[in-house]
Amino acid sequence: MNSKLPMLKGYRVLDFTQFVAGPTCTRILAESGAEVIKLELAPFGDRGRVAGDKPRDKSLRGTSQSTYYFQHNHSKKSFGVDIKQQRGLELVKALVLKSDVLVENFSPGVMARAGLSFDDLSQINPKLIMCSISLAGQTGPLSNKPGFDYMGAAYAGITSAIGEGDRGPAQLPMAIGDSATGVTAAMSIGFALLHRERTGEGQYIECSLVDTYFNMHEVNIPKSSLRGSSFHPKRMGSLHPDGGPTGVFRCKGEDFIAIMVMPHQWQRMIKIMNMPELADDQRFNNPRARRDNNEALKDIIERWLGGFESRDAAIAALEAERVPCAPVLSLHEAMSHPHLRERGTVRRVKDEIIGEFDIPGMAAKFSRWECPEDVVADRLGEHNEEVLRDLLSLTDEEIARLYVDKTIVRDPFLDAPANESSDQQDES
Repeated sequence: MNSKLPMLKGYRVLDFTQFVAGPTCTRILAESGAEVIKLELAPFGDRGRVAGDKPRDKSLRGTSQSTYYFQHNHSKKSFGVDIKQQRGLELVKALVLKSDVLVENFSPGVMARAGLSFDDLSQINPKLIMCSISLAGQTGPLSNKPGFDYMGAAYAGITSAIGEGDRGPAQLPMAIGDSATGVTAAMSIGFALLHRERTGEGQYIECSLVDTYFNMHEVNIPKSSLRGSSFHPKRMGSLHPDGGPTGVFRCKGEDFIAIMVMPHQWQRMIKIMNMPELADDQRFNNPRARRDNNEALKDIIERWLGGFESRDAAIAALEAERVPCAPVLSLHEAMSHPHLRERGTVRRVKDEIIGEFDIPGMAAKFSRWECPEDVVADRLGEHNEEVLRDLLSLTDEEIARLYVDKTIVRDPFLDAPANESSDQQDES
């Protein structure tokens, strides 16, 4: 493995995003070797900087750094700029001329009103690839609606299928669609770069949370289309509506096991449970019967699981017959699991202000590219001078004037003496 091989090295990405979906896309590009310049709006930058945990030292709470920001934006260069000032807008357009990709996730219309639409920017750089990420896309009846991950799940028919059957839909507790849309956007940009290599053409890409979530439906879309009002996906709580048995089953106390039994594996399940009579039980002797008697089958399985001395013992019995199963781990259990640690799925990082903590690692593994282990996240505006000097050839005097005019901004702690900052961290 040789991390000096190209991957995305040599490509420059302007990151005009915040929160999760957009930053996930550009972080993947950064970890794949691209130079990502994060354009953060003055005065406070990415709104994710105020989320997550701040340094425990109260004297450092005013810093722009946070664990939330670090997780989604490490490996990038921060450039804090006020695009409401004409000079700030000019700087962004000058960077577009020297970049390959621009990613943004403002509400549709914001970039156009700022003079930064794809039509505007492709006049500056015809080879530019621009990706816009939004709730519902740039066109259509929902395009002007503001919203986040959970609105995307609701509009895509995902939320209505989650929860207990006798209660209302449940709220997803994590930004599944944001993360998946970020992955979709990164993939699409990779394809667009390949297209440009072959044709020389730039292009515009749209990715939306609603589109991404809608693609997550498994079998229900064609069913609903063909059957019409006679078919409605049901909320089944801890059970999968298609039966199986498939779902989350209580073992002992608060220990649960996820089990998925395909039709060809049903005989194995009966064997493990030592219940041969279930093979002829009309409630369970075919997939449709098991689906229609999901709750009764769940009770039988949970009584059987309750006879084991531990969750691990039950899993060992299931795995002995290769029935797909897994312990339902808490987040802390997952983070400490040796498999996730060994593969770098859980990544230990160190920030000079916040200290050491865990974040997710890169999901994809490449045989010819090794993602950097020691990643850092910039504080707001930390690379202002480098970007302006190296890319736009501005002088120190010109950069100083931009600070005076507040056209560019930076974390005030960047100007504190280095030893003072480290002393404060030691005291925490």
